[in-house]
Amino acid sequence: MRAIRITLIIAVVLGALFVGADRVAVYFAESQAAEKIRSSQSLSGTPDVSIKGFPFLTQVANSSLDEVEVKLDGVTAGAGDRSIQITGFNAKLQDVRINSSFTSAVADRATGTAHISYADLTKAANDPAVTVGYGGTNAAGKSQVKVTGKISAMGQSIERSVNSTVTVVGGDTISVRADEIPAEGFPGLEKLVRQKIDFDRKISGLPRGIKVDKVVTTQDGVDITLTGSHVNLAG
Repeated sequence: MRAIRITLIIAVVLGALFVGADRVAVYFAESQAAEKIRSSQSLSGTPDVSIKGFPFLTQVANSSLDEVEVKLDGVTAGAGDRSIQITGFNAKLQDVRINSSFTSAVADRATGTAHISYADLTKAANDPAVTVGYGGTNAAGKSQVKVTGKISAMGQSIERSVNSTVTVVGGDTISVRADEIPAEGFPGLEKLVRQKIDFDRKISGLPRGIKVDKVVTTQDGVDITLTGSHVNLAG
């Protein structure tokens, strides 16, 4: 009985040491991965990386992680006057293939979400005379925003508010297009208004391989659904 008791105690101690070592290793790996993702993707901030699954050391030995979650708030996508601020970026990456030094990490599949506030979408319009707000959905169920713009035409200052449909183009661009603009007898008014309120913004700066799948307007802003395959996190 004494021998069995000693064996059990040793097993418990060794198990605890293994768990402790495993948790220390995963904490170090998460920190290293976060910094590597930030530098390789030229992100504006350092992401929060969480490596799922246990034991971690066994996954490392197999050069494959079951799931990695990446969170980042305040991503500046695009560049210069074409930039757009994204908040609440959250991606789940599955079957992530890594090398021993974590200098390379590629996920087979990815899903995620992100958010753009109307204040940031207004800034993305890059025109102080344009504001963007919630517009509900149109008869076809497509998400819309309400865009208001001021222009000068024929010696008059004209303000128009129109419902614009928000769509995804090419998996990386959010397009805002007015459905209809009343001209009310002003020749060329529609063209002038569209020059103000129709715009496209490319969502660049996200991990390579992640694409914008769809957008849905809400009272608080635009919710983005992300998907991806062969997502390159580092390297």
